[in-house]
Amino acid sequence: MDVTKHIRAPFLATRLAIGVLLAGAAFAGCGSDDDASSSGPQNAAGNGIDRAFVSDMIPHHESAVDMAMVAERRGQSAFVKKLAEDIIRSQRAEITTLQGIAARLESAGVKAKSLGVPEHQMGMGASMSRLESAKPFDRAFIDMMIPHHQGAIRMARVEIAEGSNAAAKDLATEIIDAQAREIRAMNKHRTEEFGGPSPTGGVPADEATHDGMSGMDHE
Repeated sequence: MDVTKHIRAPFLATRLAIGVLLAGAAFAGCGSDDDASSSGPQNAAGNGIDRAFVSDMIPHHESAVDMAMVAERRGQSAFVKKLAEDIIRSQRAEITTLQGIAARLESAGVKAKSLGVPEHQMGMGASMSRLESAKPFDRAFIDMMIPHHQGAIRMARVEIAEGSNAAAKDLATEIIDAQAREIRAMNKHRTEEFGGPSPTGGVPADEATHDGMSGMDHE
């Protein structure tokens, strides 16, 4: 008679039962894929707003670089040429950062939500063909770039308010600071050279700190 056989059988059955129970508990704790990769705090890499912010901001920055490259060629003033150079340099660097964050969020399984900024408020409506032939060029460039910057600021404010990825939130703060400063500089130059600020406005009001009032800050 094989005694060890009779001893091992109940022992192995017990281990199998415990394994099944543990697997069931782990599965219940994980939840669905949608829950794990949405905007909740359960994913340490970030949330759906972070993913939307980087995904939307990359093409937004790319279009600004395209506009600035035209301004490098066609700009009439030292101000516009220098501004174009700064935009190309800074936003290309930010695109690299955004792509790195996007890759990490994708690897972590974070799914994008909607950023919630309407398309017409993103400032992506500039026509490159119109910019190529615009006269006077500097005024047209400013009047197209200001709404583009306004859109980036709105997008970045959503990231700061609702995102959870530290790198994305830090970059959003830098975008707001830099592009608000450039909007003010563009309006100042336009006033000096063309008699008034851009009709597209200035730095967009932060609705979170302006009692929900929309509008533009013309500083």
